[in-house]
Amino acid sequence: MNVHSFKSRVKVSLIITVLVMLVASAVFAAPLAASETTAAAEQESSSSLIWVVISAAAAFSFGALAAGFAISHVGAAAMGAMSEKPEIGSQALIFIALAEGLVVFGFITALMILGKV
Repeated sequence: MNVHSFKSRVKVSLIITVLVMLVASAVFAAPLAASETTAAAEQESSSSLIWVVISAAAAFSFGALAAGFAISHVGAAAMGAMSEKPEIGSQALIFIALAEGLVVFGFITALMILGKV
């Protein structure tokens, strides 16, 4: 993979991440902000809820991006190693599973952040 292709993929991933965070904050913050009764409480609750949702989306999306980056490199190296020695296939899958753990940790962190609302 050349550097230009990698940079363009990172830019597209970051743009998609920002768009997902904006949509998630609009979807989750609007109904909860409408349920507040006073204007001051609504202002404070809405702004804090938006930051909570944005931080949860960032935790999950950065975990997913990091896992995708790790799996792309580990998977390529594992397939190259397995082509030379097929008996190390199970060891290669362990390293890929470790990279998948980043997504799980990001998801759990996002749920913990959203659980405090």
